[in-house]
Amino acid sequence: MANSLLHSSKLSFSSSFPSLLLPPPSRVRRTAPSFSVNAKIREIFMPALSSTMTEGKIVSWVKSEGDVLSKGESVVVVESDKADMDVETFYDGILVAIVVPEGESAPVGAPIGILAESEEEIAEAKAKAASASAGGGGGSGGAQTSSALPVAPAVTASPAPAIPQPSPPASAAAPSGGGTPGKLIATPAAKKLAKQHKVDLNKIAGTGPFGRVTPADVEAAAGIVKPPPKSVATTAAEPAKAVAAGTGGGAKELPPPLPGSSIVPFSTMQAAVSKNMVESLSVPTFRVGYPVSTNALDALYEKVKPKGVTMTAILAKAAAMALVQHPVVNATCKDGKSFTYNSNINIAVAVAINGGLITPVLQDADKLDLYLLSQKWKELVDKARSKQLQPHEYNSGTFTLSNLGMFGVDRFDAILPPGQGAIMAVGASKPTVVAGSDGFFSVKSKMQVNVTADHRIIYGADLAAFLQTFAKIIENPEGLTL
Repeated sequence: MANSLLHSSKLSFSSSFPSLLLPPPSRVRRTAPSFSVNAKIREIFMPALSSTMTEGKIVSWVKSEGDVLSKGESVVVVESDKADMDVETFYDGILVAIVVPEGESAPVGAPIGILAESEEEIAEAKAKAASASAGGGGGSGGAQTSSALPVAPAVTASPAPAIPQPSPPASAAAPSGGGTPGKLIATPAAKKLAKQHKVDLNKIAGTGPFGRVTPADVEAAAGIVKPPPKSVATTAAEPAKAVAAGTGGGAKELPPPLPGSSIVPFSTMQAAVSKNMVESLSVPTFRVGYPVSTNALDALYEKVKPKGVTMTAILAKAAAMALVQHPVVNATCKDGKSFTYNSNINIAVAVAINGGLITPVLQDADKLDLYLLSQKWKELVDKARSKQLQPHEYNSGTFTLSNLGMFGVDRFDAILPPGQGAIMAVGASKPTVVAGSDGFFSVKSKMQVNVTADHRIIYGADLAAFLQTFAKIIENPEGLTL
């Protein structure tokens, strides 16, 4: 009965709409291969691994050219401003070319590799790269890049006259993906420049990675002559001023280095630290110091040290307990117009590592017991020294602790990290002669604690009250082990 109904309905549908009748499943299977899906060539971009990252350095390529990749598979290890992280691919395909080799850097969003979906695309890209190299495309270093840029060498020699050539529209079809002719590939800056100078991007043959139209291509097409670049020393010291000054001679030249000296560029982490320190200068800060007696703290530390508890964990726990009572010190002001009371107390602790400084974060430090906090801290330090911290493990702090007391430093001031309200600098605990209320002298261990705070949201009385609470917790530390 069901078969007859199905047959009847099929005949009725056929008689009314003969052109829409679907073929039997077997016929669909035979005709499916006739639909060709054009393979695509995709760029692997330098990712933004943190909110402060502007460029990344290639530590190592996990995959080599010609390797078959699966979605979610690690392709390359990138050094961000704070850690080394694996970068995964979002597509299946074949790694056609490595654009940025190991040891070199690229800005966030720049292509670092080329991924193809089919072997036909690889053959075509390699053939064009080989022909470009044979025609004087450069040395071995350029051959690797040109394998990912099949049409760029054709216009590299003379980018300015690229507009009157009749072939750019056809050339632009090749980098777009092999089956989407006319598709435009241009950087956002290039599109903006083209709009300002009324230049047709479709008539420009890009010289950027994989045929991408760059701002320089647009400027060349518009007839804009850029001034000659300034000296390397000036560019490295004051890039913004050097660009603005052009050839006017107003830029201040740096004196030449002394004979025998060497110039060492910042590592990615050092550059991030430098950027953050300069940014912190825009925040109005003030500093308050407070002496804290540590006799009871020293006695507690001797008891818990064999159980794996560190002094850093004790200080972080004490600071977190004090912040519970003084939430304004844990607050944040980012826009200069309002401030935020943070719902979590995350203690960031400054750690010196090879080649820089990082602040692993003890999240919810007020809610963890001292022993769990110490265990967590040791894990964070190990990950920090192996450069394996995840972004949320170093950029989520709401209050920072810096301890140089372990090096014998008796007092120092710390620079406020951007995006936080306060940072505590802890000095060494040293025997100090103290005069009692009865007129007698005694010797007690004391450490100097200095706090640098954002004066837009934290006032002197707030910080004084916080330090008094912190001192009481340190001088009566029994509550730290609860």
